Amino acid sequence: MGMKRGKIFKSSWPRAVARKWLNFPADKQAFPSDFVAQERRKSCSDLDSCAVVPEDIGVERWSIEKTRGLRVNPSCSESLDLRMLVGTWNVGGKAPKEGLSLRDWLNSPTPIDIYVLGFQEIVPLNAGNVLGAEDSGPAAQWLSLIHQALNTDGIGSPTSNSQQQAPQKPRQSFSDLLALEDDNWSGETGMCTAGNKAMRRRQYCLAASKQMVGIFLCVWVEADLYKHVLNLKISSVGRGVMGFLGNKGSVSISMTLHGTSFCFVCTHLTSGEKEGDELKRNSDVTEILKKTRFSHSCRATSEAHPLPPETILDHDKVIWLGDLNYRLSTGCGETYELLRNNDWQALLEKDQLKLEQRAGRVFKGWEEGRIEFAPTYKYITNSDHYVALTSNSKPSKEKRRTPAWCDRILWRGLGMKQLWYVRGECRFSDHRPVYSLFSVRVDSAATNSIKPSIDAALPSLCAAAKIQAEELLLKAETIDTSLQ
Repeated sequence: MGMKRGKIFKSSWPRAVARKWLNFPADKQAFPSDFVAQERRKSCSDLDSCAVVPEDIGVERWSIEKTRGLRVNPSCSESLDLRMLVGTWNVGGKAPKEGLSLRDWLNSPTPIDIYVLGFQEIVPLNAGNVLGAEDSGPAAQWLSLIHQALNTDGIGSPTSNSQQQAPQKPRQSFSDLLALEDDNWSGETGMCTAGNKAMRRRQYCLAASKQMVGIFLCVWVEADLYKHVLNLKISSVGRGVMGFLGNKGSVSISMTLHGTSFCFVCTHLTSGEKEGDELKRNSDVTEILKKTRFSHSCRATSEAHPLPPETILDHDKVIWLGDLNYRLSTGCGETYELLRNNDWQALLEKDQLKLEQRAGRVFKGWEEGRIEFAPTYKYITNSDHYVALTSNSKPSKEKRRTPAWCDRILWRGLGMKQLWYVRGECRFSDHRPVYSLFSVRVDSAATNSIKPSIDAALPSLCAAAKIQAEELLLKAETIDTSLQ
């Protein structure tokens, strides 16, 4: 059976490589998602919705004020204040090791409604991975790890009062936030203590995920919001070898939630710290904005029901995350002295992204939060030391890159407020992860109702992420066996 599956895969390898080289657009159903096609509506009024309501959910609805975790704006009965955690991490071509914890990356002292998680270099950027068929094994491992963290470990979910622990001593990282407590929340456990009543543990479903070589993006939605996600689309743009292969470029996911369109763009831009390399990164951004397209087969039925957005900038709210690779345009001696003194603000005056943005050459109209953390690149793996500041580091093994804030999160759109912009301290790769918490306002008459018995459907809905990850792992193992 294993050999048979392996042969089938090998026979399709040339086709997969051809599609990859020619950058053919993926079919709208060709990405992992928890949306199960048990019942599909076919009319154009559905606006190419990829979100299908399973039969076991039913049609009954209930008042959104009873929905756990969804904050209703008292000034407007049709406004929701959602919490969205966005994270980006270049993992240096390494698959997640056994026992790797995502707690410091995914946890939050307030319940999260949407997780947007982007990775770069989930596979080594060698010729085989860039030119050959996609290696989906590491992506499946990350999906499985995230699913376990969100739905089994209870990260970002309220827990019982009996599990509350004393807050830890504050530190200068995201862990500080986990130790903070406001009137209702214990940051260490994510537990709501308002009125001495513990809220139920949240469940999260995989809305969509997509890999292009080493770039990987996944979006997880809290289950009470799950059925309101529509018009899921993906688009990938290669900007690597020969200007179009996928070792560099972008993966984007478009979706509509309660009538508000979102676009998440995960990128890995051109590397290098030579003079003029920043212009190549600017060009990458321009081409990604120009070439990213979300196709729709139906026409708009009315002004009240227009087509979903086709381009990145057509969306109501956009998040751009990833390893943007912008460096510091300053002399090494001056940089190292500022680094030793932890003078981040002086260093940021030489940050290429800020300089290019101020000059109007890239990201016009985009926002980025205030950076108050150390540069995220380049570290000696499994240490807290920058390669460039380590006298005994060997250039033949470690590229002596000047430390820089390569890993960034930007946004545009009304009704978005950044609450935190911080970095993690996991030593897994030569980059530190970066993440941000957003308050996102969604206005729609559709927010007045939500299904009452969705909890009963959670096992069948959210288990799909785990099953899909296990299937991809099995597929990868089968391929390895057949090629031996």
